[in-house]
Amino acid sequence: MTTSTTQSANGSEDTIALFPLKSVLFPKGRLPLQIFEQRYLNLVTHCLRSNTGFGVCLLREGEEVMRPGTHQQVHRTGTLARIVDWDQLPNGLLGITVEGERKFEVEDCHYDERQWLMARVRYSATDYAGEAPLEVDDEQEALVDLVEQLVSHPVINRLGMNIAYHDLRELGWRLSELVPLSLERKQALLELDDPYQRIRDIEALLHRLMDES
Repeated sequence: MTTSTTQSANGSEDTIALFPLKSVLFPKGRLPLQIFEQRYLNLVTHCLRSNTGFGVCLLREGEEVMRPGTHQQVHRTGTLARIVDWDQLPNGLLGITVEGERKFEVEDCHYDERQWLMARVRYSATDYAGEAPLEVDDEQEALVDLVEQLVSHPVINRLGMNIAYHDLRELGWRLSELVPLSLERKQALLELDDPYQRIRDIEALLHRLMDES
């Protein structure tokens, strides 16, 4: 089952619920999730009924599942996600697929009475789905080929991403997600505001990976 989406204004502030994960999500990227904690079941139900999203943030400290006496600390740069598909999984859990929409910076956060981590965020004025595309140079065609190869993997292909391969901004987003990098490196790439710098950093990381192999 699918849901429609809306977008928030560039550079605007909003208050949203956060979903702390050991994953980094970029705009237009898709992420499958299994939902079993009651607070997140309630959050997903709320988002589906109100056609709203939640923020995906990489955990800096703590685990995805909260235990008594533990806490979670997240990185301050995350991505607003919308639920684009949901279904009951064979194991009985709720499965959802979310799609990244736009990057944000967390200005402050707190737990509310529902045990949702609520955050006041400011949306990026540059890193968001739907922005005017940036041309890919001939020198970057090898990166386009690499993304096409990565997306052809059955696990990635099943996500059904609609990829603009020759948009340099999206090329950087998809490489940041799909190249086997540490979560910390992916987070550093997300935090960059300059899409050209992101591509340069990815190229440097790819050269390093080739040298080490």
